[in-house]
Amino acid sequence: MLLVIASKVVCTFRLNIYFKNIGIHLPVKPGLQLYWLGMFYNIFLPGGIGGDGYKIIVLKKYYEAVPTKKIASAVLLDRVSGVVGIGILGVIFYAITYGGENYSWWLLAAVLPGLAVYYWGIKKLFPSFLPGFYPTFFLGLLVQFLQVLCIGCIMQSVNIHGHFAVFQFLFLLSSLLAVLPFTIGGLGAREVVFLWGATQFSLNANEAVYISILFYLTQLVISLPGIRWVYKDPMIQMSDV
Repeated sequence: MLLVIASKVVCTFRLNIYFKNIGIHLPVKPGLQLYWLGMFYNIFLPGGIGGDGYKIIVLKKYYEAVPTKKIASAVLLDRVSGVVGIGILGVIFYAITYGGENYSWWLLAAVLPGLAVYYWGIKKLFPSFLPGFYPTFFLGLLVQFLQVLCIGCIMQSVNIHGHFAVFQFLFLLSSLLAVLPFTIGGLGAREVVFLWGATQFSLNANEAVYISILFYLTQLVISLPGIRWVYKDPMIQMSDV
C-alpha cells in the first residue's frame, strides 16, 4: 500500500510539471487533494478517465485565463507519460519472459527509436510541454517501477515465489487494457489478462487472478479517502487566496 501511495504522489508531481508548462502553478496540497479525488472517481467510472475530466473542469474554474485545450492536453500527456513507462518496462519483462525469443530483442531495440518519435511528437504537437519532457518521462518510469515493486510485494505476501517476470509482464499488459473505457476502474480487464497469461505460460490461474484482485483492492482502499473532496472543494486553499 505504501508503494502504491508513493506512486500516486509521484503522479501528482508529474502532472504538476505539465501544469507549470502552461502557467498553472498549483500548490502541493490542493494538487494532492485534487489528484486523490480524481482517483476516487476513476475507481468507479469506466476506463479510469472520469477523474481526469473532473480535473479539467475544476482547473478551468480557477484558471480561467488558461485555454481548456491546454489543460486537457496536460491531463492527456500525463496519461501518455504513464503509458510510455508501462510500455518500456513491459518490453523489458517481455524480453526476460521469452529469453530473447518471440521478437523480444527487436522490441528492446525499438525502445530508443520509439522514444525519439515520442519526443518529436511532443515537439511538433505539444511544444508548450517540451520543457518538461525529461522530468515527466523519468517520473513516469518511476511510477510504474513503484507499482511493479507493489506486485512483487503482493506475490511475497501470499507466498507466490516463481515466475516473477511473467507476472510483472502480465500486470503491465493489464495496466494498458485497464485504461480503455469498457471497465470500471480496470476491474475485469486485469483479471482477463491474468487468466489469459495463466493459460499461455502454464501458471496457476487462481494465483494469477488473486494477484490481480489484491492489486485492485489495494488501489480501492487507497482511493477511498478521496471521497472527502467530493463534499469539500479540493482547491479550498485557492479559494482562500
